[in-house]
Amino acid sequence: MIATSGRDFDIILVSGEPYVDHPLSAAGVIARVLDAKGYKVGVIGRPDWKRDADFLKLGRARLFFGITSGSMDSLLVNYTSLKRERAKDPHVPYYSGIPDRAVLVYANKIKHLFPDSTIVLGGIEASLRRFAHYDYWENKVRRSLLLDSRADIMVYGPGEKQSLEIARRLDNGEELLGVPGTCVVRRELPAGFTVIPSYEEVSSDSAKFCEAQRLFSNRRHLAQVHAGRYVLQYRMPEYTTADLDWIYGLPYSRRVPSDFPEFALVRFSVVTHRGCIGDCSFCSLTLHQGDRIVSRGEESILEEIRRLTRHPEFKGYIDDLSGPTANMYGMDCPTPCPEGRCLPCKELDRSHSRLIRLMKRARAIPGVKKVFVRSGIRYDLAMESREYLKELCDHHVSGLLKIAPEHVSPRVLRLMNKGRDRSEEFRRLFQDLNRGRKQQLKGYYMVAHPGTSEKEARELARHLEKLEREGERPVEGVQVFTPTPMTRSTCMYHTGVDPITGESVYVPRTFAEKKAQRRLLEKTGISQGRRGLG
Repeated sequence: MIATSGRDFDIILVSGEPYVDHPLSAAGVIARVLDAKGYKVGVIGRPDWKRDADFLKLGRARLFFGITSGSMDSLLVNYTSLKRERAKDPHVPYYSGIPDRAVLVYANKIKHLFPDSTIVLGGIEASLRRFAHYDYWENKVRRSLLLDSRADIMVYGPGEKQSLEIARRLDNGEELLGVPGTCVVRRELPAGFTVIPSYEEVSSDSAKFCEAQRLFSNRRHLAQVHAGRYVLQYRMPEYTTADLDWIYGLPYSRRVPSDFPEFALVRFSVVTHRGCIGDCSFCSLTLHQGDRIVSRGEESILEEIRRLTRHPEFKGYIDDLSGPTANMYGMDCPTPCPEGRCLPCKELDRSHSRLIRLMKRARAIPGVKKVFVRSGIRYDLAMESREYLKELCDHHVSGLLKIAPEHVSPRVLRLMNKGRDRSEEFRRLFQDLNRGRKQQLKGYYMVAHPGTSEKEARELARHLEKLEREGERPVEGVQVFTPTPMTRSTCMYHTGVDPITGESVYVPRTFAEKKAQRRLLEKTGISQGRRGLG
């Protein structure tokens, strides 16, 4: 049973977003998974953190309170990359309804109201603050969120297996030490852990901060000292195709509440896989979902689409058939390999054959009018299969295909770990495949990333101006780089050093310089985008 009112719940989830029983809602998935195993789950969605009553309405959880900010980091939701409050932005006023550092606020509220309850942290905001981390909004290194929140345990990554194991152990009166994919605080260091530089060291020494960055991984037991106590990370559990098929095959109602209308845009989306092999320096995905692809089974995805055709409000359109990067479905690692090295591996299947077959079968299902792919694709991978691009352009583009070249400067792209710029080559291929059709190609670009001086910003501006003179409208959005916890780019921003190569990196730090770089691109007709944690 999942409910938002009543009493006597085994587990109560507190989320910064309204509750949606949907496979794209973090709290919705965890609630549905726990419910499927027989636990009675309550959800408090987007509570007013100033009112105790919102946190008291479901009573005390028998096993634990699970706390998340939602699908996005609350500080990214509430502030622009220039630290302007979105609610006060005269151009795009936006009020999120969640507090800054929502996980910390909610956890301390629950700790005050239910002092003896077990508190479990989860979601992207907690996951990327599991160790000492640079905080852009305070411009300092903060300690692990586990310590500030006084929570009992933190789940990092998606969290379904961890949540079930935590519930099982608490139900049986067992200790929470050693749950794969979790972090805890202990006085003693168990055997088998790699010790990374302490909070005290990374707070005062840039070299130690870089050393810790190099050691971050979901695949290792890691430990970091904070004032004599160890923050312990247990390696991530392995997720399989069967796991994802079960998780996404659960009976989600997909009802969208009236106070969360933006979710209606993805109501009939279908998740195909998890993880990303891109390993972009500015993206936190690999330290959250992982650096390998885990694809769902084809039949599981098709059966989900068949169920959608029977939904009373389905109009025939799949909003998005995708994962973190739409065209990485089927690129599962065939053999064990070093961390983050799938993309250059010669064994990686770049044919897109599994994805092409899935797309063809999905659009052939009775009751389906169109299967859209609205998420961005990794265009350099897509170029290796003309057959995939033809299927995509012929049947799955809603008039606009999004890619993320990010920049054109070889130096900046190298620091982003993006490889060389092939966007013009891809643009010509896209135009060739779409002759006679009004299909547009739009790109996302980034300014003020470490390594970007005025010279590199002007180089990008000239490139986009050239495209406009040729009749293109090439830009979907521009993002001023925002340093988010645990990424290589954030390490460069904070230390001025590339942690991988040890080279010094120019960092545009002042708001004036960041605005100047953005203004260089304004003549191309773009507007500042907001793209989550990427």
